[in-house]
Amino acid sequence: MSEELNDRKNGFLELVKRIRYHNDAIAVLHWDLGTGAPRKGVPQRAEVIGMLSAEAFKLSTSDEMGNYLSYFNEPDNSSRLDPIMKAAVRECRKEYDKYKKIPEEMYKGYVILTSEAESVWEDAKKNNDFELFKPYLEKIVDYNVQFIELWGYKENKYNTLLDLYEPGMTVEKLDAIFTELRSRIVPLAAKIKEAAYQPEDQFLKQYFDRLKQEEFNLYILGRMGYDFDAGRLDESEHPFTTGINPGDVRITTHYYPNNFISSVMSSLHEGGHALYEQNICADLNGTLLCEGASMGLHESQSRFWENIIGRSRSFWQKYYSELQKVFPEQLKDVSQDDFYKAINKVKPSLIRIEADEVTYNLHIMIRYEIEKALINGEIKVADLPEAWKEKMKEYLGIVPPDDSKGVLQDVHWAGGSFGYFPSYTLGNIYSAQLYNTARKEIKDFDSLVLNGELFKIKEWLAEKIHKHGKLLKPSEILMQVTGEEINPEYMIDYLENKYKEIYKL
Repeated sequence: MSEELNDRKNGFLELVKRIRYHNDAIAVLHWDLGTGAPRKGVPQRAEVIGMLSAEAFKLSTSDEMGNYLSYFNEPDNSSRLDPIMKAAVRECRKEYDKYKKIPEEMYKGYVILTSEAESVWEDAKKNNDFELFKPYLEKIVDYNVQFIELWGYKENKYNTLLDLYEPGMTVEKLDAIFTELRSRIVPLAAKIKEAAYQPEDQFLKQYFDRLKQEEFNLYILGRMGYDFDAGRLDESEHPFTTGINPGDVRITTHYYPNNFISSVMSSLHEGGHALYEQNICADLNGTLLCEGASMGLHESQSRFWENIIGRSRSFWQKYYSELQKVFPEQLKDVSQDDFYKAINKVKPSLIRIEADEVTYNLHIMIRYEIEKALINGEIKVADLPEAWKEKMKEYLGIVPPDDSKGVLQDVHWAGGSFGYFPSYTLGNIYSAQLYNTARKEIKDFDSLVLNGELFKIKEWLAEKIHKHGKLLKPSEILMQVTGEEINPEYMIDYLENKYKEIYKL
């Protein structure tokens, strides 16, 4: 490598590190907002986040960054870059091209708005007050539509937002995937509903002490390989993961006294996200590559641990006795088999994060169709409560009694995450596809789960997926690991096989 190229590389990486460190600070401030920051401090905190975001924005779109990218884009220079540098330049180029089209004050205003909106959403949800949140959401939607106009779009405005979270994904592709899922999942759900055998789950609705729930969650997170020296578990209104760097990945859950399985599953879910972040290769630290390849692939890890592992019979054959020790009175007369069937009971749910595996993707379809219509101007924010109820009735046969259990239940829109929800279904599909490969490559996969040797499974995922961070594209990782592109058949087969056995179909 020439002296000039080396100097440019070092200067570029130093600039990227400064951007990353701003983002690290912003992530800590967001985490604090979500885990109990005083309400009176929210407006100024939003201003601080806005200021830091604006500084990161300036660095990402600076002339200095533009000069580096132009230099590394020259064929002679590009050919001499190692894979990490090539990928780092690629990701910075995407950020540069995206943000260069947005006026700085516009971006700062948007960041401040969404930082405030998340706290307003919390209050609106608690008080069942959509009108409180509505003006914030209207502005957020308007900003996103303006961004799309600045960035440009192909065929459908929503495609631009999808690409932010799942590069290469389009409305056309998603419509085809959802059509296939609907054609087999809806009949499966109907058969389950009519099945003679229905699991009993009333015992799950007893009172379960919050501190004891936390005790069990901490135990399970440790068993799956979550490194508490590089993370922590807290409580928030809506569970989330904050990956600041591989040495600091924080997760949250939410505790319900009469629905303890919710906190267990959300801990496993967020723990899956955290394992991804904790096991990214150290060589990528300080760059924009030190994060998941896409949100769909990220969700594949959370759904893998929550559902494929956490709702499996083998998992609870190992850990149910430990759960009974924590809650002896509530579970003393409940067999392991009855518990397994109860936590896998299929029943249309008002709340997405509490939905069973079979109906979960219907929740995503509802949000996907509403978002498409909203971004393309077919409905307005004021229409959302009724649109939500109509879609819930159409897809799940139930209607929310209020907006807290309906349109206000998810935090994503408050943070401006339009285009994110399809990542959950993509994650389900990826997780089943990865599971199919893992069972072939990991000797005695089911026995490992049965014996509590989850570390070996975590190591396989770390080697195949986590370590790459954003070095490879999601499609490249999926092809490299499974040998094929996204294939929903594996998830559908997994659901049919599992639930036909549970419901004796």
